[in-house]
Amino acid sequence: MPSLAETFDTMHACRPAATGETTSRLRSLLAWFGGESTQPYRYLLLLRFTLVNVTALALLAALWIEGWLGHVFAGDTTHLVSVIVAVFLLGLALCARKVAQTSLELNQVGERHPRAGTRVALFLDRARRLDAPGRANLAGSLKLKLASRIALVKHVAGALVLLGLVGTVLGFIIALSGVDPDTAADAGAVGPMVSMLISGMSVALYTTLVGSVLNVWLMLNYRILESGTVHLLTRLVDRSEHEHADLR
Repeated sequence: MPSLAETFDTMHACRPAATGETTSRLRSLLAWFGGESTQPYRYLLLLRFTLVNVTALALLAALWIEGWLGHVFAGDTTHLVSVIVAVFLLGLALCARKVAQTSLELNQVGERHPRAGTRVALFLDRARRLDAPGRANLAGSLKLKLASRIALVKHVAGALVLLGLVGTVLGFIIALSGVDPDTAADAGAVGPMVSMLISGMSVALYTTLVGSVLNVWLMLNYRILESGTVHLLTRLVDRSEHEHADLR
């Protein structure tokens, strides 16, 4: 089946009125989306990432409409929930960037001629000039580089749980700071103590809940990124071995 770029060339042959500059730009655009690829589907990793997060955002919007999220933020007097959400958004943005990068590289593996200067092209060029032990070392080096590239997302996800635990400790400290055994028999002092106790427990429970839920959300995205990274590594190594076998 001809690529989009080849189809455009055929159409352009029937329309000589187009200028050379416009032709070049359109052909580059078509090559970017279609490329000379042997794979039937592209950007599947990015599509899975998008579907997961659109579904999660829809559930989040439903909770917001019901007013439950407002109670969470209002019950946190330390504003630690806002900090946890900010850290999560940072991790999600970082994960989205890595997913997009990995998805583009997966597309490049399927290209007959990967773009010069990309990680895929550089790896294949180096692999062609190496023997079997050299290719094994090159694959091991690539594995370490890819693992370090996605590790930060996992660390951010772990930080969400730790922040939730910090909120738990702070909540108990706030709750217990309002308890005075010497004034427990005073009816007038019971109200403020109960109020402080409820405030502290709200901080403890809400921060733990938000940290845990957002950790699960980000880890789900990390697993998508991790699977795509493993797929990228295996496909790159397989292609380099096939190319080397064809040259023999």
